[in-house]
Amino acid sequence: MSLVPTRIDALPHTRASKLTPDDLAALRRAVRMLEHPSLAARLTSLVGRPIDIIGQMLPSSASQMIAAAASLGLQAALKVALRTMRGPAQPHSRLLHKTMAAASGAAGGAFGLAALPVELPVSTVIMLRSIADIAHSEGEDLSDPEVALSCMQVFALGARTGSVDMSESGYLAVRVVLATTMTEAARYIAERGVVKDSGPVLIRFIAQVAARFGVVVSQKVAAQALPFVGALGGAAVNYAFIEHFQDVARGHFTVRRLERVYGKDLVLAEYRRLVG
Repeated sequence: MSLVPTRIDALPHTRASKLTPDDLAALRRAVRMLEHPSLAARLTSLVGRPIDIIGQMLPSSASQMIAAAASLGLQAALKVALRTMRGPAQPHSRLLHKTMAAASGAAGGAFGLAALPVELPVSTVIMLRSIADIAHSEGEDLSDPEVALSCMQVFALGARTGSVDMSESGYLAVRVVLATTMTEAARYIAERGVVKDSGPVLIRFIAQVAARFGVVVSQKVAAQALPFVGALGGAAVNYAFIEHFQDVARGHFTVRRLERVYGKDLVLAEYRRLVG
């Protein structure tokens, strides 16, 4: 047996067994942002009426239009936004994106539901650019197809399905639901480069995200449909809309950053403990 002491730097790298106080605090903030998304509360405060109740009063034809617009918005975002997000995040990009989204929302407030098929794809592209900036600031490589799809995933994470059982619609549950399709879609993009066609796996992924994204789009439409909202109110609604997804994105990519440092098992176990 060798008596030569082993150099410490020659030992295999092992991950820390627990989060540092700063990283634990970051995870705690992420849990708050991811488990308590508050778009409905923000919009209720903004318009002074309960959005959930107003949403139930929308005509049945609106549901089909909202679903179609949500899907179109996500398709446009996937094809357009991330192609241009290769440089470093800009210090003031969050405010810039909010301002751009507010401007597009003014059209929704002025022209109502009829403007949704045009306005929502614009807003969604703007929001995804902002989400990509946040991902980059948390150390993500935007040229990685899996990261691009993780940005898209934020639109599903920012919704609640209305289920009484929070385990069905919480952050970790949604990640599990989307995991297989995301892996297949990332492989599809990696093999074919920038998305140019509509492969079945991409259609399936977008459909999964759109089903949840449509929940918050309905809340946005309900707020903008109020007769007194108008263009100015529509801008304010879209400002709250993008701010909501920026918060969800910050939480999501904080969790992913910590997973790269400590490993998924430790971070997710700590996440579950914080959720209680």
